[in-house]
Parts: sequence; C-alpha cells; structure tokens
Amino acid sequence: MNFKKILIAVDNSTCSEKAAKAGYEMAEKFGANVALVNIVEPIPANVNPDLTLAPVFLETYDNSEENSHLLLKEMETKYGKGIKTEYLSVVDTAAHGIIQQSDEWGSDLIVIGTYGRTGLYHFLMGSVAEHVARKSACPVLIVPNKCDV
Repeated sequence: MNFKKILIAVDNSTCSEKAAKAGYEMAEKFGANVALVNIVEPIPANVNPDLTLAPVFLETYDNSEENSHLLLKEMETKYGKGIKTEYLSVVDTAAHGIIQQSDEWGSDLIVIGTYGRTGLYHFLMGSVAEHVARKSACPVLIVPNKCDV
C-alpha cells in the first residue's frame, strides 16, 4: 500500500495526540500529505420565544471553531516536522464528519485514536473509531490509548 494522503482525526485527548504522532510518522515514511480534521460537535440550540437562536449558542459556536483551529495548529507544530498539512474543521457528529471529510479530501488512510473503553460505557456511547472503521472507504489505523507511539 502506498499512502499519499493521510487524514488524522484529532480532539483534545491523549489518545488523539498518539494518533497525530503515529499519523505524522507514517506520512514521513510514505512522503504523504496530511489533513488534520477536528469535528466541532453541534450544541443543541437554545431557542428564544421569538424563534431566534440565543446569542450564547452563536458565541459558543464561534469559540468552538476558533478553538478547533488552535488545536489543529498545535498538533501540526508538535508533530508535523514540516509535512504539508491541511486543516479541516466542520460542525457535525464525530464519526460522520470524519468519514465525510475523508471522502471529500480523498484520503488513502485515516488515523484515529481510541480510548479502548469496554462494557456498559462502550455499549451506551459506542465507539467513534469503530464506526469510522466500519463505514470508511479507505483503510483506518486505530491507535489505542495504551499504545506507546
């Protein structure tokens, strides 16, 4: 397999840092470009009596988008090693957003971290990494939180 476009999904977690490190190491080995993707999960809108969105929601969204860009820049600075990197940040659910951005960008590989939760929590919350692996059109590298990268 020859990976030329590697999409790395990141959020504010230690497991996504490990995924970023692993993804950039693979990109370096394959001479691939990288896209860092961060999904801003939608916040339920507060609706005023006059059916307009509450200003708090709009302010929260603006801050989330700004924070997303800062996170992507931080990951590139920490692990990028000069590798060409694009930033992708969208409002969506995590798994759907990652898959959609991967399809649109044309990635050859998705790198994503996982907490490795089991039992009731896994049953109730599901696994974004698992969902991405099942629905993706390209290979998915899942980096477990317990992994030393």
